[in-house]
Amino acid sequence: MSSQLSAPRAEVVVDLDAIRHNVALLSGRAAASGAATMAVVKADAYGHGALPVARAALGAGASWLGACSLKEALALRSAGITAPILSWLETPVVDFTPGISAGIDLSASSSAELARIDAAAERAGQRARVHLKIDTGLSRNGCPQQLWPALCADAASARHVEVVAIWSHLACADEPGHPSIDEQGKRFEAAYQVAREAGLRPKRHLANSAATLTRPDFHYDMVRTGIAIYGLNPVDTDDDLRPAMTFRSSVALVKRIPAGESVSYGHTWTAATDTNLALVPVGYADGVPRTLSGRMEVWLGGRRRPVVGRVCMDQIVVNCGDYEPRLGEEVVLFTHGRSGEPTAREWADTLGTIDYEIVTGMYRPRVVRRYVGTETGAAV
Repeated sequence: MSSQLSAPRAEVVVDLDAIRHNVALLSGRAAASGAATMAVVKADAYGHGALPVARAALGAGASWLGACSLKEALALRSAGITAPILSWLETPVVDFTPGISAGIDLSASSSAELARIDAAAERAGQRARVHLKIDTGLSRNGCPQQLWPALCADAASARHVEVVAIWSHLACADEPGHPSIDEQGKRFEAAYQVAREAGLRPKRHLANSAATLTRPDFHYDMVRTGIAIYGLNPVDTDDDLRPAMTFRSSVALVKRIPAGESVSYGHTWTAATDTNLALVPVGYADGVPRTLSGRMEVWLGGRRRPVVGRVCMDQIVVNCGDYEPRLGEEVVLFTHGRSGEPTAREWADTLGTIDYEIVTGMYRPRVVRRYVGTETGAAV
């Protein structure tokens, strides 16, 4: 291993074998219900890297990919991905023509959006593959129920559109037993009947990661697995999901300070006894939230050690007591936690957020991303 990789400044290591394991587990659940699996790789695969994750997921049992934007979907196509890709959220000024020409499936939540897709398909000289989205209670994207019959009728009569599926998204699937889950299921079934009455014969997809794990009755024709393929479980079941991301750095400087000396801006922490400090060259510019100041630990020298003083833009300080780390020694900020190391979920719980935000936020200019579980192990 090169000196750069053995002593990184800021590095995210993505375990593609963990991705494959998670996708195989989830797609096995879906297949038991007769459903296909979509691997959602939006937002650069939740910070893990869209192209390597897409390839790993397709090799492990996923047959579809999900991307939020047409730009994300087209990047996958241009890299040689031929699997079906659904892109579902655009601004009103985006031209759908390149996506249609590239065989990207598109989503429509209104008759106006459908008309734009139809016009783009005419320009492209080929039919657009469209998934109609119904709002079943999330009140976010999706067609309101009162406008759904008109959207289905417009889709049935559109000259350049093939309706592939209808779909929706669950608001509280990560809270099993929440009454909204069954209510959204009933609304989705009703929307399907309206689509059928309009002459459409669509497939259906509703289940996200949480519903894939807990609601096989919602698997329908396809499940859309997002956070779970990265090994982060939204419902705390005992499924063997394996976190794929490790965030690590290394020791840049070691110093011993006497009792009574304080650390970092504002002197918010003062040493009670003589102690060794390790300087680690990562900070809030690299994805370590400043709000974790005084509330986080790292894994260094085979055990957890507290970060003391304020998190700075470029560095944190670790209290090592009488342990004297060597220069360049690995510092793990979060990982899978199998030996007691900090995890992304722990960061999220401390901050009052979700682990989606933690891992997605790791795509930053100074953070090198490296892959293991491949032949190359290349830094990108």
